[in-house]
Amino acid sequence: MTSVAGVRWGLVFWQHDGRAYAGITGPETRTGTAPVPEGATFTGIEFAVGTSLRAVPTLALVDGGIGLPDTTRRTFRLDGARWETPSFDDAEALVESLVRAGIVVRDLLLGEVLRGHRPAVSGRTVERRFRAATGLTQGTVRQIERARTAAQLLAAGDPAADVVAKLDYFDEPHLARALRSHVGRTVRQLREGSGGAIALDLDQRLTS
Repeated sequence: MTSVAGVRWGLVFWQHDGRAYAGITGPETRTGTAPVPEGATFTGIEFAVGTSLRAVPTLALVDGGIGLPDTTRRTFRLDGARWETPSFDDAEALVESLVRAGIVVRDLLLGEVLRGHRPAVSGRTVERRFRAATGLTQGTVRQIERARTAAQLLAAGDPAADVVAKLDYFDEPHLARALRSHVGRTVRQLREGSGGAIALDLDQRLTS
């Protein structure tokens, strides 16, 4: 499966050949290929930009991740405690428990920045806090999110010229480079739905 650049970290749980696994996934700054073993089942949780793990710096997770030890079908270990492995139906309950325990934390300053507010601190402080929480710069986050949005618009049928204008790309070659780097697809592949499996929902039409 084509792995698409993304700005969020997450938790992933999977079972394969009778064994259970768990891991922490990090933000990805470029496209790649992710293995999907035949017969494996996955449950994943993506966390909002601005949240982070108390015990693992997000910067250490960028373009990578770590496996969690001592995982069973029923439980996994994180930050020195054992937790029940979630299903789709109780993933939100796990997140709430991790927040209450202080294992998942949020930088409130970043919440203000992401809502478009201008906090009463220097730009350098904002950038330092942003990078500490997300592992990425604000510019990198904008580039990745813009490329993902462009891919969804193109897959929905928007002409490339319209996407360039809507998302403020310099020109179509600039758009093509961004797609190649962050999505791993060409404009034509996105229009035709070709290129194989991809870790991006291209079925939902976006609105401005």
